Amino acid sequence: MCAILPLLFLPAFALSQAAAPDTSPARVNADPLFPFSREIEAFAKAEEKDPAVPDAALFLGSSSIRLWDIHSSFPDVGTVNRGFGGATTRDVLHYYPRLLPHAKPRSVIVYVGENDLAGGADPQNVAREVLALLKRLRADYPKAHIAYLSLKPSPIRWTLWPKMAAVNITVAARARVQRFDYVDVGRTLLAPDGLPDASLFRKDGLHMNARGYDRWTRVVDAYLDRMQIADSRAVATS
Repeated sequence: MCAILPLLFLPAFALSQAAAPDTSPARVNADPLFPFSREIEAFAKAEEKDPAVPDAALFLGSSSIRLWDIHSSFPDVGTVNRGFGGATTRDVLHYYPRLLPHAKPRSVIVYVGENDLAGGADPQNVAREVLALLKRLRADYPKAHIAYLSLKPSPIRWTLWPKMAAVNITVAARARVQRFDYVDVGRTLLAPDGLPDASLFRKDGLHMNARGYDRWTRVVDAYLDRMQIADSRAVATS
């Protein structure tokens, strides 16, 4: 596997908005030691209640994953959503065993790292933890297609874009070695002037609206289609 889409070019200018924390409404836990306990418990209850989804596409990460209506966006494949608002890469690693579905997925789509930078983390450390997560997923799912979605440019966090680009570059450079795919979902959110297209985001300037998610869906659906074709060809020649 390799990086399948080009990296975003780093613009030479920045908007004046300050980086904002993730204000996703689902993060309601008061316990500072276990800030996502309710969301994680909800995942466990869903696993007990709903039948396992074989060969699913597992979506894993922060609020950009949680707010994505993946069931409707990808009606031709089974999906499992394990996104929780405000999550950092370290949070995903901490809860990792409790995030995985019972049935092994065919594909894993990961978006995480943005909240790390918004919280003041160094890009090198963020990239290191993202790669640790991807390495763990590869060890647990040696035959799955694993894709890391590039960190996205957003109006309210535009001042963080140089750091996001640094993480993207570092992670993309390791794609072939660690056997995952780097999928650029950021370019599709830019306006012709090279700045984030505000019409693709909610009023908070951070989370995407339906139009923004439509852009992401087209990119990821094309990726999943290519992986399905590759699987079919592998079966035909085996």
